[in-house]
Amino acid sequence: MNGNVFTVERLISAPPEAVFDVLADPAKHALIDGSGMLQGAHQADSARLALGVTFGMSMKLGVRYSTVNTVVEFEENRRIAWQTGPKGKLEPYVAGRIWRYELELRGDRTLVRESWDITTDHQRVLLRLGDIYSKKTRRDMELTLARLDALVTTP
Repeated sequence: MNGNVFTVERLISAPPEAVFDVLADPAKHALIDGSGMLQGAHQADSARLALGVTFGMSMKLGVRYSTVNTVVEFEENRRIAWQTGPKGKLEPYVAGRIWRYELELRGDRTLVRESWDITTDHQRVLLRLGDIYSKKTRRDMELTLARLDALVTTP
């Protein structure tokens, strides 16, 4: 982890538009999730993402819970990021991490950079303790990009 931002990259043999279409569709996020925590988008929130859009995700980490995500960065076919966490009473304690995807055309392929940004996360001190969490996060992010790759390149 470099500071408060943890990043992994993968070169995918698909155009940025194909990759971005998956990232901008919350209904497809569970298909690419390498952590196994995402259980699916809330039905009412499954429209294509855009700047400022809020969408919900059903999650499971031992117990089931939900997150509320707000798109905080959006540049069609180049960048998308959402800030995640619960709203309401828990927000001051656990909200704030940002998941970001940046796409760069490289010839006929796309370099996909996934970042986990805890700069504004209320739990960043806990998340940075030891390297167990960062090893798991790296593995999960690498698996996410591998699943994204398979989804956009498999006919």
